[in-house]
This record gives sequence, structure tokens and C-alpha cells, in this order.
Amino acid sequence: MADLRVNICGAAFKNPVIAASGTFGFGREFDEIYDIGVLGGISTKGLTLEPRLGNPTPRIAEGYGVILNAVGLQNPGVEAFVREDMPFLRKKGTVIIANVAGRTLDDYAAICARLDGLVDLIELNISCPNVKCGGMAFGIRPESVKEVTRAAKSALAATPLIVKLSPNVESIAVNALAAQEGGADCVSLINTLTGMVIDIERRKPLIANNTGGVSGAGIRPIAVRMVFEVCRAVAIPVIGMGGIACAEDAVEFIMAGASAVQVGTANFTDTLAMPKIIQGLNTWMDAHGVKNLEEIRGCLTLNG
Repeated sequence: MADLRVNICGAAFKNPVIAASGTFGFGREFDEIYDIGVLGGISTKGLTLEPRLGNPTPRIAEGYGVILNAVGLQNPGVEAFVREDMPFLRKKGTVIIANVAGRTLDDYAAICARLDGLVDLIELNISCPNVKCGGMAFGIRPESVKEVTRAAKSALAATPLIVKLSPNVESIAVNALAAQEGGADCVSLINTLTGMVIDIERRKPLIANNTGGVSGAGIRPIAVRMVFEVCRAVAIPVIGMGGIACAEDAVEFIMAGASAVQVGTANFTDTLAMPKIIQGLNTWMDAHGVKNLEEIRGCLTLNG
């Protein structure tokens, strides 16, 4: 069996497959289907200081190879997570990544301070395209990326910081550099692209929020390209995501330079997607004589 272990910012992952935030809840439902302890890590549902109900319904729409969502960071709040969900996740023996969001710089700093030392890593959600205040606004310009990263990092003494980047920007590599300059220990990308689906009978957007985040297999080529660009621009680890549905997809991201991958929408179409990807990585690496992921990480050679 190939060695799938990776270490990111001191966190030891048994394999590079991580549940993406917003697609896995806090793992309880999936744990009824398989032991989620087999996963390399879990990025939690986006957490805010106070509970949030999210956006009005309808807030999910399907397309060809993609899903459009505008859930709006519905979550029970950080205190409920610490009290009810974190003990459950700790028992599973997988890396816990707390995905956090806020409306202001003070919000981000406060939630990071609350979780400091309690989780393995914190993932700063500054790129949610279906939240009208905060979130997306911080992820657009490199100056604001650097500012919110610095505010969050200043509140942390023990927990490494991942900054989750938006693809809805002029240059994701420039924003990744801004996150690095602000003190990020790692970046993750891509978050969803902004999209719209129209109900042609009603002549209105299908979802109540009008626009939402596009994810799924259809965005993978865009995500791979952006991960490649960011890996060449920064000196910190990169976690790649966007349309990963099988082991071969994950290999693409790793060859582009990613240290690990997050799997999201595939969990909706196949609840066993991630265990299958882990097994598939083992099979692919054994078949190609690859002993560990370092042998293929960033190995991409461009044409011409």
C-alpha cells in the first residue's frame, strides 16, 4: 500500500482527502454510513459567532455537472459546535478544521480566539459568494484579504490558519500572496464561482437569493488551473478543491502542487465518494509505482 500521509502546518493527516466545508455538516450523518475516521480531515460547516438560519428557500439548484447553492452559512454558532460537535469529532481521530466566517474584522478575530487551541486548523472563509455582508467582501481585493488574514492571525496563538480563497477575483495568485503576507500558514482554493439559474416560466432566478455558488465536476478544470497558479506563487502549503469526484481528479490537483484536497459536491451524488477516492489513490499509486505523494506533488511539466 502506498503511503498517503501528509503533514500540513504540523497537522498529521492519515491521507490527503478532506471533507469540504458546507457539504459534510459536522460528520454525524455520514458517520452512520461509514466510519468518518478513515478521512484525512474534516472542514466543518462554516461557523459564525452566533447561530444563523441562512438564506430563504429555495436555495439549491442543479445544472449539468454542477450544483448552485445559496445556503447562506446556516449553522448553530461556535458555542454549540464546541459543546456538542467537537467532542464527537475528536473521538473519530481525524484532523479537525474549523471553517469560520464573520461580518467584520472583529468577528473573525473573536471566533478565531474562541477556537484557538481547540481544533487542529482554522479555515478562514472570506469567499462565500452568497452572503450579502462580510464573507465575500473580504475575499475580493488583495488589500482586504491581507487585512482580514492579519486580524485573524493576531487572535491565534496555537492554531495554524488556512485562508480559503475566492475564484471570483482578478488574480487568485495575487490574493494568495496577500494572504501569505497577512500571516496565513496555508491557503485553500477554490471556493465556489458565482452563478445564476433562471426559471424561464416564472422569468425569475430559480433560487431566492438570485445568485449562488457554483460547484461540482464542471468547475474542475478552472480549479486545477488556479491551484497550479497559486502553488507557483506562494511558499506556503496549498489545499486544492473544486469538482473532485474520483481518485484521478485528486491526482490532478496534487500534480498541480496541492498538498491535500477537499471533496465537496461529490458527497451529494455518492455518499461513499471520499472512501472510494482514498482507496482509488492507493490503487493508482500502486499501479504507477508511486510510494508516497511527495513523488508526484508539483510534478506537472508544461508543454512547449
